[in-house]
Amino acid sequence: MNPVAFSVFGQPIYWYGILISTGVFIGIFLAMHHAKIFGVDQDSIVDMVLLAIPLAIIGARLYYVIFEWDQYRGHPLDIINIRKGGLAIYGGVIGGVLGGYLYSRWKKMDFWNLADICAPSIILGQVIGRWGNYINQEAFGAVVSNPQWQWFPAAVFIQADQQWHMATFFYESFCDLIVFIILMGYRRHRKRTGEVFLLYLILYSLGRIFIEGLRTDSLYLGNVRVSQLLGVLLVVLGIVLFVYRRKHPPVADVSMVNAGRTGDGTLSSQDAAEIPESSTQEKAEKAEKAETDSDDATANQEESGRFHPGES
Repeated sequence: MNPVAFSVFGQPIYWYGILISTGVFIGIFLAMHHAKIFGVDQDSIVDMVLLAIPLAIIGARLYYVIFEWDQYRGHPLDIINIRKGGLAIYGGVIGGVLGGYLYSRWKKMDFWNLADICAPSIILGQVIGRWGNYINQEAFGAVVSNPQWQWFPAAVFIQADQQWHMATFFYESFCDLIVFIILMGYRRHRKRTGEVFLLYLILYSLGRIFIEGLRTDSLYLGNVRVSQLLGVLLVVLGIVLFVYRRKHPPVADVSMVNAGRTGDGTLSSQDAAEIPESSTQEKAEKAEKAETDSDDATANQEESGRFHPGES
């Protein structure tokens, strides 16, 4: 495919940008749906992405530039020219997470709950965005010399060197799709806020560690592939935080009890089905306690309203 989809006033619009934008918009709508289920105002998601997306772009660019500094040392203006390419997924995730954290601090929201809302959207955006690498003929792996494996998606034919290469961009897209499905299923069973996001970090990083070893365009820190090193660190960090938050729950933990309610205050059948069992149990316990407190208050009022000897 031609990397250029069409032109506007002489400026080429690339398929890569279209796919990235598509992933972003789909991710926003998915996050808005999850916000309703996780008890967060949908407008908050729109406000949050206005900060998170620019920081994600900056983070993706800086991550790439830092580890390719020799390329930009003599051409500093090229640092801001992202139309020439050079964006790193990990840098984008770091920048986006920073934006979400700053927004949660500003609005005094539970950051971990917000991260859980956005995690499926992030990985789904990566599923879609990786196909931009296919159109650009980049992010591929080693040469595939065996004719039996020279077919897509096992391999991809690269025009630049007229050879078949491992289709590592597809491997990652497919791996990300599996992670997305797992997150969508697990969100109903989380015990603590942050678990969905931490599961995303662990599973995505595990896949990236393996696939990165097959690529031919990795960023290096000495003789070490940066994405593999960062992937190992994120897997360890994700597991430690996951276990820690399970054993040491926060004082105020937000659960998925504020799902979309109907006009009479009850849950719609679709949203109620998406609330985890733990949240439903907590809701029932709170409702029972509230009813008991209400009965006690009523009894006290009746007692105080009675006539007692000596009163006038």
